[in-house]
Amino acid sequence: MNLNVVERRARSALVAGSILFLGACAAGPQVTVSQPLSDSADAPYEKILVIALFSSFDSRRYLETEVSDRLNALGVSAVPSTSMMDTRTPVIAQTFIDMVDEIGADAVLLTQLTSHGAEASAESARPEATMNYWPTYYYNVFEVQLTEYVEPPRINIEHSLVLATEAISVESRDPVWAIDSTSKFVHVEEDGLDYSIYTKEADAIVNRMTRDGLVKKQ
Repeated sequence: MNLNVVERRARSALVAGSILFLGACAAGPQVTVSQPLSDSADAPYEKILVIALFSSFDSRRYLETEVSDRLNALGVSAVPSTSMMDTRTPVIAQTFIDMVDEIGADAVLLTQLTSHGAEASAESARPEATMNYWPTYYYNVFEVQLTEYVEPPRINIEHSLVLATEAISVESRDPVWAIDSTSKFVHVEEDGLDYSIYTKEADAIVNRMTRDGLVKKQ
């Protein structure tokens, strides 16, 4: 089979996404429907190949796994593409087409980064100090030694990103549904990864899929 839409996305989306999911403290994403479920869609779907197209293989794997786990919990057979490949596997359309054929998928769920903005600011750390003093020869006069310990400023990066997720029918080979999910969060440079950004994105995607009738609980 030839999923032309996957081929187009695979060519363009991998240039973005390296900054995605650096670490965050965020509320759940805001979801908007960019393409309502098509009247001709053969939903609900029962076997779905889940694909995330980011430049980071780990980011792809984290999001695909979280989305697949939620779909599987509903009784849907969902397979993350990264479970069938490694970092050396070519990220090209034919790779995903072969996966669709192998698992007998009736739909592909494709997520990619479409927009990202960031602003950095420095936040001064609270200084700590120790003070020692002792009397001198003179009455009521003391010698004082003050030592301050000041940490480097914390770098806060305010992110705004938009993920586009679409469902593609294997039978029709066309997108039948699409959403945008917008997240705003502050990433503190030295705090490292906050995995909750993946779980929140996965919750938003799967909840909307269920609400719009792409999948149903079994």
